[in-house]
Amino acid sequence: MRVWPIALAAMLLAAPAAAHDFWIQPERFWAPAGTPTSITLQVGHGDQRQRSQMPARRILRFTSVSPDGGVIDLTAGLTLGGERRDGEIRLPGVGTHVMALQTDAAALSRLPATRFNTYLADEGLTPAVEARRAEGRSQAEGSERYSRVSKALVRVGDGGESRATAPVGLPLEIVPLADPYGPQRREGLPVTVLYQGWPLAGALVKLTDLARDAAPVETHRTDGAGHAVFRWPERGDWLLNVIWTRPLPATDEVDFETVFSSLSYGFPPAKQEAAP
Repeated sequence: MRVWPIALAAMLLAAPAAAHDFWIQPERFWAPAGTPTSITLQVGHGDQRQRSQMPARRILRFTSVSPDGGVIDLTAGLTLGGERRDGEIRLPGVGTHVMALQTDAAALSRLPATRFNTYLADEGLTPAVEARRAEGRSQAEGSERYSRVSKALVRVGDGGESRATAPVGLPLEIVPLADPYGPQRREGLPVTVLYQGWPLAGALVKLTDLARDAAPVETHRTDGAGHAVFRWPERGDWLLNVIWTRPLPATDEVDFETVFSSLSYGFPPAKQEAAP
């Protein structure tokens, strides 16, 4: 039986009930070489979309992997809660960079059975559904601690190499199998989902057009190799997201540990090219 001290209950947040996705939103995903770009951290969709209120103490990692494979610590550029932005970045080197942000798992949620079950079903969290059924707890309230991880693909200048298809070591990660900014267009954009570094089967991945973000435009479950294939947009700003969870021992203070993961990318407006 889970024990909920009063102090712990006071800390609980219900954000996962609405499946609020979190992502890095650069001012522009295609930037001229040597030019700083501001970012915001966004959460939610449609009329619930807003700047994230994430406190700096929760961020464990904010880095960029350069086209040559070098890792740059971007933490010093964060100004969370600023009037217009949450930070400013300057990415050296022409090519596709991968920004990565990871939080701790200090956020907690406790929900009534109906709301928790709906959340699990909507996000395809079968490990939690099966665990609750096996324990006879499907009609009990549900609880979890959760973290957020996010990547953004930023194209600097024209040409150069790309790190888009290389994992960056996040606990739950969407990895494109082709650079969305690459010169070769295919019928679909293939991705792999990795959980703790291994391909994850059965995860529900969603693609959202951030200009019309009330609901995803496409969803797929990963196959046995952790793969899924989505449309390959060439205009606008886009978000891929996935959530996964694992049951915790009965001695833990919560039932599950969950990770929210996203990958954001975007393109210049029509008739506009990236600056050299």
